[in-house]
Amino acid sequence: MAAAKKKPSMSDRHVQALSRKFKLLADVNRLKILIMLAREGETHVSALCEMLGQSQPAVSHHLTLLRTAGLVGFRRDGKFNYYNLDGFDFASDLDDLFGEAGRAGKIDFGEFTLSYNRNGRKK
Repeated sequence: MAAAKKKPSMSDRHVQALSRKFKLLADVNRLKILIMLAREGETHVSALCEMLGQSQPAVSHHLTLLRTAGLVGFRRDGKFNYYNLDGFDFASDLDDLFGEAGRAGKIDFGEFTLSYNRNGRKK
């Protein structure tokens, strides 16, 4: 008799939302933006444009997608927008993903292991 597959405890809606965030991260320019924000902290949009070698409208489009997904935040100072990494929602999604995998902070993919640490912060 075949063993029954374990049904995920995350809702399909939650899995789809997590998939959309990972799709956003699959774009090289959006991933570069997140890396720069993680490295530099709050950054003016023109610095992001310079780093990517892209126009302000193109970079603003990437930032809007990331902001809508809850991955970046922004602050307006007069005419200028400053962006920052705002990964609290994504960190909660990672907590759910790792928890769903049955591992506290680690998922084994065979050839490599993905580990995750919230630095002591709780949801």
